[in-house]
Formats: sequence, C-alpha cells, structure tokens
Amino acid sequence: MLPRMIPSYNPNDNEYGLKLLEDLTTNAYEVQQQVLEEILTKNAQTEYLSAFLNGHYDRKDFKKKVPVVNYEDVKPYIERIANGEPSDIISAQKITELLTSSGTSGGQPKMMPSTVEDLDRKTFFYNLLVPVMNKYVDGLDQGKGMYLLFIKPEISTPSGLVARPVLTSYYKSSNFRNRPFNRYNIYTSPDETILCSDSKQSMYCQLLCGLVQRDEVMRVGAVFASAFLRAIKFLEDHWKELCSNIGSGHVSDWITDPSCRNAVSLVLSKPNPDLANLIEHEFNNKSGKV
Repeated sequence: MLPRMIPSYNPNDNEYGLKLLEDLTTNAYEVQQQVLEEILTKNAQTEYLSAFLNGHYDRKDFKKKVPVVNYEDVKPYIERIANGEPSDIISAQKITELLTSSGTSGGQPKMMPSTVEDLDRKTFFYNLLVPVMNKYVDGLDQGKGMYLLFIKPEISTPSGLVARPVLTSYYKSSNFRNRPFNRYNIYTSPDETILCSDSKQSMYCQLLCGLVQRDEVMRVGAVFASAFLRAIKFLEDHWKELCSNIGSGHVSDWITDPSCRNAVSLVLSKPNPDLANLIEHEFNNKSGKV
C-alpha cells in the first residue's frame, strides 16, 4: 500500500479497521521508508532541502547530509511564511494554516505549518482509535458521550494564514462537521456549542445539553483533564440556573450567541420540571453525585 494514499476507511467497520492497523504496524519499516521517499520526492526542490541535497531525493543522502534540528533551527523559515513568503520555502504542498503549541514547555507557543493533507491524515489516525476502543471497552456503541470540547482564539498572520491550536483547527474543519456516523461520535453537545467562541457560553450550553440528555449519557470526558475539572467547578457554581432553565424550558437570556442559542433550544425543547427537581435534589445532597 502506497503511503501517499490515505486509505479509505469507514470507522463503523471495526473488523477492517483492526486489519488495516495490523497491516500498517506489521510492515512499519517498509511503510516508513516509503513515506520518507515520498516526502523527499515531493519536497526535494524546496529551498530548505535543496540547500542540502541539490535537488536530489536519495534516502541515503538525506541521512548523511540533512542535519537533525530543533524548532529554533527552522523557526526563521516558518516566520518567513507567516510574513508572506511562499510555501515552497519548506513545503511543496500549499501551507493552509499554522498550528500553535500550548507554550507550556518553552513559555511561548510554537508555530507548525500544516496542509490539507495533514488534517486528513490526523483525521484518519483518530478514526483508527475507534475499532481498538470498541474491542477493549464495552458499551462504546451505546448511548451518547458527554464530551466537553472547546475552541480557542486564533490569530491572523501578516500572510493571511490563520494561526490556531490543533484542536481548534480540527473542530472548525469539515472533517469534524462531516465526521462519519458512528456511535462513539454521538455527542450531547451540538457542534454549535463546541464552536462558540465565548468560552463561558460554550461551557454553560454544553453542560445544559448534557444534563437534559442525562438518561442517554454513557460516557463523560474532555480532551484535557483540566477542562473536565473546570467543568465540575462551573457546574457547582451554576447548577441552580441550569435547573431553572431545564424546569422552564427556556435558555438564560445571557446566552446571546445565535447559533449556540438556537441549537440548545432544540435540545431543551420543552419544560422538564421532574428532571430539574431530580438534579436539584442531587446537588442539595452533599454526598450525592449527578
């Protein structure tokens, strides 16, 4: 299988997914060599590689002549692209965005160029998780997941390229919005609440939707533990208002993001005083859990 072709894969097909993963990992060395050759073939004429390889793409020459570098070594090239120079400084493919790191290791976020193919590859790898989890964790094909997912602010560079965190890039992409149907991907949070740029409104609405669909929730979580802990604290601070919304069937007036408000109103749909009373009882019972 040529690595340049990202395999067509339906996450609902657990048997094929496991076989595909087995094939890719069993022949890891051969796949890695083919991937390296493809990268070199495509990018040999870029300014960066041609400085070492003179336009050639031999794997042995690459290992001998191209040095191992750190981020600071390639940072000037990335900054040139951010300032408007063409992608072919370092990539034969058009760079479509700059992904930013969290900045937790060095104090300042790092920018990493990304292409459309990069996003497709990340989506493919994410989908390969599904058959493995289904094999070892029972019940992932049942109910809904109350996953708390958030976007973060993005900036526009002088070149016009957007710089943003990798998860924000994924959530805003068509790959996320048009993700294949499978039970693991059924979330209590409508996409509009995940894509809400106001973090407080996003958190409130995602928690509200999760509580309304309480009986269907089989899994709870977040990408980062810190976000899950923030959600618990937020729930402790706002449970009375959330109960009021559920009991009345009306979303609080301070939820002003139109798309977010409309999506939540569809989930809330009607007053549910019984559920509101149940949640209130659980919060008033200090030893209880919602």
